[in-house]
Amino acid sequence: MVAKADWSAGFLYDEFPLTLDTGKRTEAVGPFFSYEEKDTQRQLALPPFFSRTRDPDLESTEIDFLYPILTYDRYGEEYRFQILQWFAFAGGQTQEENQKNRFTLFPIYFQQRSEIPEFNYTAVFPVYGTLKNRLFRDEIRFAAFPIYAMTRRKDVVTDNYLYPIFHLRRGDGLRGWQVWPLVGSEHKEITSRINSLDEEEVIPGHDRFFAFWPIFLKNTAGIGTDNPAKQISVLPLFTSLRSPKRDSLTAPWPIGLTLTEDRERKYREVGAPWPLIVFARGEGKYTSRVWPFFSQASTTNLQSNFYLWPIYKYNQFRSPPLERERTRILFFLYSDIIEKNLETPDAKRRVDLWPLFTFRRDLDGKERLQILSILEPILPNNKSIERVYSPIWSLWRSEKNPKTDAASRSFLWNLYRCDRLQDVKKRSLLFGLFQYQSAPEGNQWRLFYFPIGTNNTKDASITNEEAAMYERIAQPGTFK
Repeated sequence: MVAKADWSAGFLYDEFPLTLDTGKRTEAVGPFFSYEEKDTQRQLALPPFFSRTRDPDLESTEIDFLYPILTYDRYGEEYRFQILQWFAFAGGQTQEENQKNRFTLFPIYFQQRSEIPEFNYTAVFPVYGTLKNRLFRDEIRFAAFPIYAMTRRKDVVTDNYLYPIFHLRRGDGLRGWQVWPLVGSEHKEITSRINSLDEEEVIPGHDRFFAFWPIFLKNTAGIGTDNPAKQISVLPLFTSLRSPKRDSLTAPWPIGLTLTEDRERKYREVGAPWPLIVFARGEGKYTSRVWPFFSQASTTNLQSNFYLWPIYKYNQFRSPPLERERTRILFFLYSDIIEKNLETPDAKRRVDLWPLFTFRRDLDGKERLQILSILEPILPNNKSIERVYSPIWSLWRSEKNPKTDAASRSFLWNLYRCDRLQDVKKRSLLFGLFQYQSAPEGNQWRLFYFPIGTNNTKDASITNEEAAMYERIAQPGTFK
């Protein structure tokens, strides 16, 4: 008996099993509607306007509307809703199981409410307010900004007056002040703390001073360690760094001669001017660079080359058992990324040629080719782009799964489609007006959605027993 054929109308309506995963997908009205079931995940898309992806088992929901204008993401108790990144709601349960809810009208209004009162804050910029764990600071307080603003990062507190002109800084063994850009000074004592292993850890001290910034700078870092570093800069005349492990001098700065000796990594480097023309030799580094004509640079586990930058660029990172290579031409015009596990034959690869195609192969050998590819080379691995925009310009799609021996090809949004699952092959052409399916049980044709003939290969063939009987009949004298 011929295997049952799924209903297909090509560009108008088509449903088919997924090739790279377990599940089913329905597409209709060309690229403008799709519904996909993959394991426990359900995805509805109306490109280029809307997409919704839900997974009840993972308690996750992702919604995009005119991406990136409006997005909503939820994972368990955590959620975030934003409009153009300036109007946003966010909240959820932290690792300490505290519920937090945020509202932002960037950059004017910031609000957070929590079950724990000390986590609450409200800010109306630039009038008055408090922020906590925002803008790369643990805490920010301001009033009539820039007249006054206080920032805290760990134990370091900075009081700013007429920001950024005056500030006073304090912390654990730390004192500092500045009248920018005229003069400023900061000193930190050697202190200690108990780390995560319950061991005492030394925190180095430092001294910093500037006058008529950035003309004169004098800094000492790493005080209390085996590698204290002293830096003096009188710009644009010179800048000098001296330490037990590394010395460097540039004169004049920034386009003069740079001489560097790194005793820790065992190399010497000459730049004239750095970083345009650089030559480094030693165990820890090899570099020959004349920008933008060519560069060959390598360290213990890194390699970076370019020729006629940015026409050709090559990077390699090797840290056994992992290796990553990337070749680029004109930034994202052409990109070839290969990731390998050196202990196995498995390799992951992605090739982009903007705007013509994107090819991907994962560690399981699953492959996907898409023609055309407008935004994917520029914003790789962006799920929202793949859901709401890729279907619009994907004139050709082909997928292959070597583990299940499944493959599929689609041209012009299923105007032509071919699917293969092991020994079963199905082809559809011109909105499904012409369909053909072959299977071990037999072949079937459909014309204008009606079956026009079936070839039952099992009935048309003969068994081994029947063949042996025919041979006996054909032998002379078998029946007398």
